Amino acid sequence: RLNELGTDWSYPVHLGVTEAGEGEDARIKSAIGIGSLLADGIGDTIRVSLTEDSPHEIPVAKALIENIKKTSNNEHRTSNIELSFDPFSYQRRPSETLAVGGIGDPGDQVRLGGAELIRVVVSQSNFDKMAHKIDKMGDYKPEIVYELADIKEVDPRDENAIARLNENSTSQLVTVKDEVDLPVISAFRLLATRLHPRHPILLKDALRRSTANDKARMTNDERSPNDRMTKEQPDASIRGSGFVIPSTFDIRHSSFLQTLLTASTNIGSLLCDGIGDAILVQGEEAPGQALRLSYNVLQAAGSRIFKTDYVACPSCGRTLFNLQTTTAKIKEATSHLKGVKIAIMGCIVNGPGEMADADFGYVGGAPGKVNLYVGKTAVKFNIPEAEAVDRLKDLIREHGKWTEPASTVRGLEVVS
Repeated sequence: RLNELGTDWSYPVHLGVTEAGEGEDARIKSAIGIGSLLADGIGDTIRVSLTEDSPHEIPVAKALIENIKKTSNNEHRTSNIELSFDPFSYQRRPSETLAVGGIGDPGDQVRLGGAELIRVVVSQSNFDKMAHKIDKMGDYKPEIVYELADIKEVDPRDENAIARLNENSTSQLVTVKDEVDLPVISAFRLLATRLHPRHPILLKDALRRSTANDKARMTNDERSPNDRMTKEQPDASIRGSGFVIPSTFDIRHSSFLQTLLTASTNIGSLLCDGIGDAILVQGEEAPGQALRLSYNVLQAAGSRIFKTDYVACPSCGRTLFNLQTTTAKIKEATSHLKGVKIAIMGCIVNGPGEMADADFGYVGGAPGKVNLYVGKTAVKFNIPEAEAVDRLKDLIREHGKWTEPASTVRGLEVVS
């Protein structure tokens, strides 16, 4: 649009995801929103906004930029082709429904493609490390083993290979083969353009498998998809200030942030293009973390909802309560509400307009007072902050979306 207005309108473009929230989910949402545009060559400045202490935002922003530098490949450009999707409106790429072998008893099958759920795929080696705990994983288990699904691997530039697939009237699950020297997003867009739509597509975060042998990351706590990436530092001088720093795990294994941003940018961007019927995270060796990341990317992209979703703004001068502690309290009370979206906004100036499509909103109305929303409509006013979380729970009950939490929450188990 700026180009159409002429050279006088060639202004720099600023990118940001304002209500990303906190923890791992916020970093994934930021990567999908900002990273995907950077990968398309759009953006001159960026701002990562987290419901955390502001020093945490800068490393994520820098890592996003470095990630694009590493994953972009200007030496191997694809020829100009007509996109198979409309970049300005979402529509899932049509494909035929296909049944492939699942992880259960022999003969069990999982359906994918068409209007089916976007499935989570793991390698045989990672499945073997998790197999003894599959029954304890609840909804967050692997669904397809890569080596058992008869997946066709192809270089999307190989016209003969694509032609052979297109001549086959039987639908097949297809992916880009490893070691193809194209950026991941470009490779899968090219595949989606050239491949007949009857064939479902398996997305990958990287076109090579992780080879790192990182024992500490393999055994890190991977119990819940809601786990935060930060925690309180026990040191008294820091604890007294309320400052939150990355956990020991994050400092020691900061490479996971790079893996997270890469997977979120590549897979998330393609999902938002409407491409993809299954996903495989192979850039992370730790099985539990790769599995958790797969589900969290699907949730952040709006492709598959399996837990509570939160929209939360960063702190600013208008914030009327402590966003970090309030967000933690609301999550503790509501994190079992699968499919419910809750917005936590610091003020009534920007909050109501930035709650997106949240089901319920918790918004600062005045010092010490909270307004509660259903959608973008305020329904409860000037609730004392000490009562507000309980009143939010009551409001969710009134609208039929409350369920009692299970006595034992099943999440992703530690993989040993």
